[in-house]
Amino acid sequence: MPRRTATMLASTLILIALLCAGVLIRVPYSEMSPGPTVNTLGDARGEPVLHISGHKTYPTSGNLNMTTVRVTGADYDMNIVEAVYGWLAHDSVVVPHDTLYPDGKTEEESTQENAEEFSQSQESAKVAALEELKIPVTSRVVVSTVVKDSAAEGVLHAGDVIEAVDGTAVEQPEDVAKLVTKHEPGEDVVFTIIPAKAAAAAEKAGKEPQGAHDVTLTTRKAPEDPADPSAEDRAIVGIQAGTDHTFPFEIDIKLADVGGPSAGLMFSLGIIDKLTPGKLTGGKFIAGTGTIDDDGKVGPIGGINMKLVGARDAGARYFLTPDDNCSAAASDTPSGLTLVRVKTLDDATKSLEKIRAGDTAGLPSCSTG
Repeated sequence: MPRRTATMLASTLILIALLCAGVLIRVPYSEMSPGPTVNTLGDARGEPVLHISGHKTYPTSGNLNMTTVRVTGADYDMNIVEAVYGWLAHDSVVVPHDTLYPDGKTEEESTQENAEEFSQSQESAKVAALEELKIPVTSRVVVSTVVKDSAAEGVLHAGDVIEAVDGTAVEQPEDVAKLVTKHEPGEDVVFTIIPAKAAAAAEKAGKEPQGAHDVTLTTRKAPEDPADPSAEDRAIVGIQAGTDHTFPFEIDIKLADVGGPSAGLMFSLGIIDKLTPGKLTGGKFIAGTGTIDDDGKVGPIGGINMKLVGARDAGARYFLTPDDNCSAAASDTPSGLTLVRVKTLDDATKSLEKIRAGDTAGLPSCSTG
């Protein structure tokens, strides 16, 4: 066999071997890529994303699209070829597997966590939107979860309204922990509560909940925490306090197969648009992202660059960007997309006013600095 032919054959065999190895060898990485975007003013799977009843609503136009990121599953084993392709592709990002699934978290656990965050983001979006419109929302502190085998198990239940601890009224969930930890482990603490069933019945009837009574619990030592050696000296009763809101009318958010908290800002804007006359977008295609709390503060999210690509590909011209994500977003902005920096829901509504008026030079922008 001629030397040149033999060399080519050997090279081909080596290349085939390398390709086979690349396909067979698994690496601990996962891939993030642009996910679908959904107009919060429109429909998804044949029904409105935002449905409001019991209050006057107004016609809307344009787009207020929430954005998502598609990720590979926790059980998916990426091979070297896929990892290299992902690193080279502009519309995807390859990250260490533990970045998306820390501490060996399974896909089911991650899905459940994302669902809970998504549900909470919906509640905060409603509260923030109504607060922005000066529509009163009733809030109360409730038992969110009860720890198994704790002092509270069988005595307090999820949904119980906590009116006071040791006679001191509680207004925020964190007030409960502050009052309990004033005790030493082994001391009694008195909760003034309204049972969950009574509270739910009163809400359904449109009345103030009645039937408050005192419950006495004996505190215990907090479990050991290597990250906080002093934790074991702290008194606990074994509950997590949260906030429950009563809205003056029904706001229903329906969007399947989406998780996490990052759609909060866009849900709030969609609610505001439906509850106010005029067109909030001015007919423009606007996308965005960002968590939101009850006070309307916009927080950062993950996968910002993937969301920018998804928004641009869907047709967005403007992208509402959380302040803390601005630097990363500005470093790789798809052509034709204008970033608009937002810190609060009020910032977002004022920026939309500028877009409607054509005053785009006055929009707060993102920078790489």
